Amino acid sequence: MTGDGEGGPDGDDDRWRTRWAGLVRFSLVRWWKRATRTTTGRITSTIAAVALTIALLLVVTGVALALADGGVMSEDDAAVRISAAESNTLSSVDGVEGPRLGATNERAGTIRSRDGVAHASPVLVETVRLEAAGGDRRTVRLVGIVPDSESRTVAGLPTTALEPGDPQYANGTYNGSPAGGIVLSPVAAERLNASRGDELTVSVGWTNTSARSLSVAAVAKGGTGGGGTNAPVGLVHLSELQSVAGADDGELADRVLIWGDPDAARAAAIDTYPDAAVDVAGSTDPSSLFDDGLAFATSVIALLVGVTICASFVATTMGMTVDEDRRTLAVLESVGFPTSGRLAVITVSTGITTLVGSLAGICLGALGIVGVNAVAGATVAPGAVAHFHPVFVPYAIVVGVLSGLVAVPYPLAVAARTTVLDEVGR
Repeated sequence: MTGDGEGGPDGDDDRWRTRWAGLVRFSLVRWWKRATRTTTGRITSTIAAVALTIALLLVVTGVALALADGGVMSEDDAAVRISAAESNTLSSVDGVEGPRLGATNERAGTIRSRDGVAHASPVLVETVRLEAAGGDRRTVRLVGIVPDSESRTVAGLPTTALEPGDPQYANGTYNGSPAGGIVLSPVAAERLNASRGDELTVSVGWTNTSARSLSVAAVAKGGTGGGGTNAPVGLVHLSELQSVAGADDGELADRVLIWGDPDAARAAAIDTYPDAAVDVAGSTDPSSLFDDGLAFATSVIALLVGVTICASFVATTMGMTVDEDRRTLAVLESVGFPTSGRLAVITVSTGITTLVGSLAGICLGALGIVGVNAVAGATVAPGAVAHFHPVFVPYAIVVGVLSGLVAVPYPLAVAARTTVLDEVGR
């Protein structure tokens, strides 16, 4: 029962394939009978351990994917999002700030003129400090947009209360009169102890050199999608935030949102930014994990821990199972099964166990992500905090099989030490 016939005459190849096919069938039937009749508890516990490990891995990876996807800052009702690709970006501080798109105000205007596009707005996100009269300075994430007359949702907040347009931009001169309005999330308003009509001083860094005043236009709980945000976030006009953050030189923004017909919006996005990343609403890009250092590190740690725990448990339980089954292995040897054949039976059995466990783990992981989102939505988060992506299915299977490959040497070592003479002497 070896692979010596591989590469030999056709007759030897046929016999080699027939032997291995029979060996696999024998292993499958033997595993099924052991799983349903003789050693049900041990195999079930091994499958359960693999399933729980895979499920936990998928939940953690799903949370990391949601973090990489932008969190509350990505909560909007746009049809298409344009973001910068790594090799075609403008960033004010390379290596410190994230990649940004350039000439966004001008190009968003071009996109708005396309048929099928209802509206397009650059989005700039900056962390600033706001201060109400008589209050303390508080850190808030400001989101700069160009609102229109329709109610839209950006960063989980409605744009309705902001004056349509971006008057300070003034065709790229930034000399227009600022609208000076800001829409606060409830958390931001609570931290600032501010309400509608209050004046806020905004500054960047630890000095007041860029200080300017904003008037609270509204404290909003959620956008048109029915969501909302529990983060300290505020919406302002784009050019005003660009001026405060120093992003007016180059008209920088983190992304461009497009509303309207998805196909027309996507076509306009590709034509305007041919080298940028274009995402259609409702899609999650798993490659975003590689763009977020924290999310990538979290998923890698989860992978290493998952493989280690899964492989350790599989090695232990399968080793114990093989040890209990040494008499059967001795019988196989006595009827002519070579050592390679007996080891192949153990390998196939371990592989089946981990494969079944990984399939069960996919189902549990999907349910876990649904549960995490339900709990988070009912308590601390307005939207999904974990995403499930179809690529999780092959990912979980590969992790399960990899764990089995790492674990299989131990049960193979136990099986290799089993001989007919030893079992007769026991």
